[in-house]
Amino acid sequence: MPLHVSNYSWQQTSTAVFISVPLRGVSVRDADVFCTENYLKVNCPPFLFEVFLYAPIDDESSKAKIGNNTIVFTLRKKEAAMWETLSLSGVDKEMMQRIREKSILQAQERAKEAMEAKAVARREDQKYTLNVMMKIEEEERKKIEDMKENERIKATKELEAWKECQRKAEELKIIQREEKLYHQEKQMEEERKKLKHKCLIGNSASKNLATKGRNSENIFFEKLKEDSIPAPRSVGSIKISFTPRVFPTALRESQVAEEEEWLHKQAEAQRAMNTDIPELCDLKEEEKNPEWLKEKGNKLFATENYLAAINAYNLAIRLNNKIPLLYLNRAACHLKLKNLHKAIEDSSKAYRIMKLLLRLIHPTKLYKMMLRRFGI
Repeated sequence: MPLHVSNYSWQQTSTAVFISVPLRGVSVRDADVFCTENYLKVNCPPFLFEVFLYAPIDDESSKAKIGNNTIVFTLRKKEAAMWETLSLSGVDKEMMQRIREKSILQAQERAKEAMEAKAVARREDQKYTLNVMMKIEEEERKKIEDMKENERIKATKELEAWKECQRKAEELKIIQREEKLYHQEKQMEEERKKLKHKCLIGNSASKNLATKGRNSENIFFEKLKEDSIPAPRSVGSIKISFTPRVFPTALRESQVAEEEEWLHKQAEAQRAMNTDIPELCDLKEEEKNPEWLKEKGNKLFATENYLAAINAYNLAIRLNNKIPLLYLNRAACHLKLKNLHKAIEDSSKAYRIMKLLLRLIHPTKLYKMMLRRFGI
């Protein structure tokens, strides 16, 4: 049960009421003060002080001072008048309860209004801040646009000045070119005059020599004609001999006709195949040889450029897909690149081609082809 404080003292003037409430050990942290127009309450456990005021007061302008184990209230009256007593007389419990509830409701409404006012003020502040920020951003944007416009004008002026310099340089070049042409024409005119003068001198000399006789005149002009016209070129022919291709085969076993036919068919097939591949249009004739492409791929493989080597082997295989070594080399490149499935596939193709060649080619013919391949 709280202890109700009754040993308080109070004084008044026509405009204010001063109440002194002694509370032992009271502090600002522990004291709970509640004040409305008609009700005043202080809760500082274990003490409780409440009073139902005689007349309404202005609770917003009223003050409370806590210190020295005492709370001093300064309550401002709404109407200037002297009170007969501090609290209402003849107040029963029901009336006290109604006053308390009414005071609580008034305090809640006032707190709600204060919160709404704060919210409105906050919104107004935000709106004002937003307007200020928008104005600042607009000024910054305008400043940036002005800077851009100034830079554009400056760049335009520089461009116009550069164009003017270029135009003057072009005009100077044209003038120099015209002067050069004029000097050349003048020089040609002088040379033409000199040549004309020489021709006139020659004609006068020929007239002087005409009196010596017709025969001497003919001999002179024939000599001049022989000196002026060069002799025609001599016609000749250059013979070119090619070393015949000799197959190291005994005469009794010679199959030169069949081998020549086979080589002719291979060349025809090679040319037909080259026309079907669009990648060969820009290549030289030696680059269309599968052997040359194989050597190129080997060099790229040695420099660890495996992708380029694969491209070279691919083109060689498109030219001739019957060479097993191309598949083996490409399988080695795939193996270096960790493309195991493609390496296995190329190795299998090389094995099948070698097996097929061993079945189809006669041993004697295979021996001759190997001799011809290695130049023995």
